Amino acid sequence: MKAVILDADSLGEGVDLTPLRARVDQLEVWPSTAPEQVGHRLQAADIALTNKVVLDATTIETLPRLKLICVMATGTNNIDTESAVRHGIAVRNVAAYGTESVAQHVMMMMLSLAVRLPLYQQDVKQGQWQQAPFFCLMHHPVMQLSCRHLVLVGQGELGNRVAELAKAFNMKVSFAARPGNEKNDKRPSLAELAPQADVLSLHCPLTPQTTHLVDKHVLGQLKDHTLLINCARGGIIDEVAALEALEAGRLGGLGVDVLPEEPPCHGHPLLEASGRENLNLIVTPHNAWITLQARQRIIELSADNIDEFAVGMKLQ
Repeated sequence: MKAVILDADSLGEGVDLTPLRARVDQLEVWPSTAPEQVGHRLQAADIALTNKVVLDATTIETLPRLKLICVMATGTNNIDTESAVRHGIAVRNVAAYGTESVAQHVMMMMLSLAVRLPLYQQDVKQGQWQQAPFFCLMHHPVMQLSCRHLVLVGQGELGNRVAELAKAFNMKVSFAARPGNEKNDKRPSLAELAPQADVLSLHCPLTPQTTHLVDKHVLGQLKDHTLLINCARGGIIDEVAALEALEAGRLGGLGVDVLPEEPPCHGHPLLEASGRENLNLIVTPHNAWITLQARQRIIELSADNIDEFAVGMKLQ
């Protein structure tokens, strides 16, 4: 079998492709692939491996040899899965590869926002510590996480791991009901939990039910000191409304690793606000997942997907 990786550079440096090479007769690796190059590069491929390169219906129809699409990510929105099914092409993704990596990023944001790290770092850079009347600065109130209430939306592997880490800090943890399914869910709704939250962290997919899940109404239910963290998908919170709440002192801190458009070529209000004085704001460039261990796990899980597909083919 011949396999083609369309965007190897999206996995970064240091990743070992040996597990993939061991599963196929030939592995062709491209650093990146433009849309007009996809069809040509996959003409002789049995297996396509892609992270973010799009395989739409038009492209899939031109690839009669293709048998398997391995998405080297959890989301499969870059694949026309209906077209793939019609043409007998299996689609496999990878999940839970970055649980530890993302969970520690969430905790980094939680801790940094709780101790107002962005604000105190600005003060140090501006020389305020050097000019202080006594040994420390303490004009930004900090939050002790112990006994504080963490509300999580999303009780999958990642949400559960964040809960475990938070409990190590002696936090109270609650999971909200699945958005859109509150009537059939025994867990409290986000609307019920929002007024109780000292920290609200999102770990759910972006769906019609979760788009702008944290909107002006929910933001208005939060305590003034509540910390809001989104390391899930851009658009789950109304970022503009969250920034307005932060600027008005109606939100204690905001940490995001994701934006609706990535890369944000057309800018975004949160990028413009990042680094502004007196804002407890952290914006990271969708890099919560990028530890080498997590990226290598993507390769290993993709190799497992090829193995499972090959076994299934032999059993047919």
